[in-house]
Amino acid sequence: MPERTPAGDPDAQGPQRARAGMRGRGRAEPPHPLPLAEDERPAALLVAVALSAVLALAVITSALTVHDLSRHGGSLPGAVFIAAVLVALAVGMYRRRYWAVLGFEALLAFQIIVTSLALVVASTAVAATGCALSVLLGGWLFWKLVRVLSRIAAAER
Repeated sequence: MPERTPAGDPDAQGPQRARAGMRGRGRAEPPHPLPLAEDERPAALLVAVALSAVLALAVITSALTVHDLSRHGGSLPGAVFIAAVLVALAVGMYRRRYWAVLGFEALLAFQIIVTSLALVVASTAVAATGCALSVLLGGWLFWKLVRVLSRIAAAER
């Protein structure tokens, strides 16, 4: 005699039935993101492109204007490398490349973590305000770029 499974146990009735049961429990599937139009660049993407380009310019400018850069823990080849990475990210993001947005989000996540740690040891109100503002703005841009990233991925499929 075959073993009987309880009628209310979706897992006992097979994986396909279990997944179908999960969909029918009042939860609608999330809408799929619309792919970006051919020349569409959302505002968050343009902000990220501009920020990356400005940071690249600032890195080069500061490396060229600081006297005795090695005493401050830097080097001109290191600054050129960082600026080149930032320029490559800016160009890639402007061309709506998935890898560029993902790379910029990784840099944003690193910046948020480091600035959060700096907030813990901030000794003045000005430093604490600057750190908190940096975390908030970086977090906002990170969150907005997640949607852009999903729309770029949808366009690539």
